[in-house]
Parts: sequence; C-alpha cells; structure tokens
Amino acid sequence: MRQQFNQLLVSPKPFVKWAGGKRQLISVLSENLPKTMGTYFEPFLGGGALLFHILSEQHDQKCSISDLNSDLVLTYTTIRDKPEELISSLKTHAKNYQKDSKSYYYSIRESNPRSAIEKTSRLLFLNRTCFNGLYRVNSKGKFNVPLGKYTNPNIVNEDNIRSVSHVLQSKKISINCRDFESVLENSKKGDLVYFDPPYQPVSDTSNFTSYTHKSFTIKDLKRLAKLCFDLDSKECKVMLSNSDSPEVEDMFREKQWKIQKIEANRSINSNSKKRTGHYELLIKNY
Repeated sequence: MRQQFNQLLVSPKPFVKWAGGKRQLISVLSENLPKTMGTYFEPFLGGGALLFHILSEQHDQKCSISDLNSDLVLTYTTIRDKPEELISSLKTHAKNYQKDSKSYYYSIRESNPRSAIEKTSRLLFLNRTCFNGLYRVNSKGKFNVPLGKYTNPNIVNEDNIRSVSHVLQSKKISINCRDFESVLENSKKGDLVYFDPPYQPVSDTSNFTSYTHKSFTIKDLKRLAKLCFDLDSKECKVMLSNSDSPEVEDMFREKQWKIQKIEANRSINSNSKKRTGHYELLIKNY
C-alpha cells in the first residue's frame, strides 16, 4: 500500500543528471508547448525533464521517446520493468560506497556488468557519485569521469524510481533505441516533436556533444535541420532547443520558424563562475 501511495504522492522527475538537461527551463518550455498535440515525440531523450513534466500534468498523453544511447534506453526500460530489483542493487552500491568511496567508485567504473539490473544500477550509481554528475564516455565508449566530492549522495532515491516506473508502465508510452531521423516515419499531422540534441559548441573549449562515443557533428546538425523542415511539411509541430550559435540560427531563417533566445545556466561546467550568463535558442514552427 505504501508503494502505491508514494507513486501517487511523488511526481516523477529525471533520475539522471544529463548534459544539457532541461529541468531548470521547464517553466519556459511549458509556456511554449502547443495547446493541443497528438503524440509527443522526443528523439534525444536524455534526462526526460520535459517528458516527466508533461506526464505529471497529462497522465494519459501518448508518447514515443527514444535515444541513440543504448545504456540510457536500457535504464529507462529497467526502471519501468524492474524497479524493486534495481532499488535493491542501488542499496548495495550505497552501502559499499559508504565504506570506502574512492576505491569502490573506481572499481565500479572499471566494471562491465552483464545483466540489465546491474548495468542500470552501475549507470545510476556513477551518475550520482561522479564529478558534477556528468555522463560522458570517451571515443571507445568507456565512462571516464572521476569521482566527485560528495558527503552523502542520494544514490537510491527509491520513491522517484517507483514513481517513474509507474508512469512509464502506461501502454501509451513507447521507448526505443534509435537514430533521431526515424521520427519522420512514425509522426503524423498534429503530433509534437521536441528535439534537444547535443548542443553545437559555442566556443573552442566547450563541447557537450560526447554523450555517446559517436559525437554529434555539424553534419548531424544539418540532418536534423532538414528533418525539421520535413516534419514541418507533414504539418507536425516542431520545437527545438540548441545553443545560441550562428550555425543553428542560419539553418532556421525561413519564415515558418520562430526563434527566441532564452537564458540558461550550464550546471555541468567545472568552473562554477562560468555556469551563468549563457543563452540558448528555442525554435518552433507554431
């Protein structure tokens, strides 16, 4: 009974901290959602902040969510299907972390578990305890972020895991691992497609594009821009977030695109003084 009560009491929230996560911008994004939509598509799912906001307000919303990061997609499906086993595994991580955080963290970082539960548990544990909570892999696809400085990280967060599991079990939600272009085949007139891709760097030293071992390149950005125009031709509603860069703005100069500049903090910057005063673009066709 307690479990059911908690699922109703706790609104689902992102369970991972993701580069470019949209939690801080939810009020702005919510104001820019269309008044009506068919299916909600999000092909760069990441932490899913906007998804969970929509589901908190519209429990029966039909959603098709996806990402190319197979570890992340596995995490979503494992939380949906096996929340209690996952919570148990995370509790073991939390217990061992308290004994010797440094050696345990690096032993788990080097590990390569096989089961869905242990893979998911490892990703969530590392995300909660690594430096800045930044999910990043190198060119070989290996997680390479050092240990963070936390006194008591919230490794388990079981109420939120149960709440997320509860909403994702809806038959109206599909979760897939696939390239963003596949949305063109599945979407139809009146559907909303929200794109939040890895951002184009705005300086020589900033690069948030390596959330899989295949970086999101300018070529991918051009593919994405063409896809947005194709979706517009199908009379889909399109909303896109990206960095405030000339390359992005130039691609959406056609009259159907409304571009607004919004202020956004960069919570993953290692230098806290450089986390504020940033802007990004919100682009939509409705």
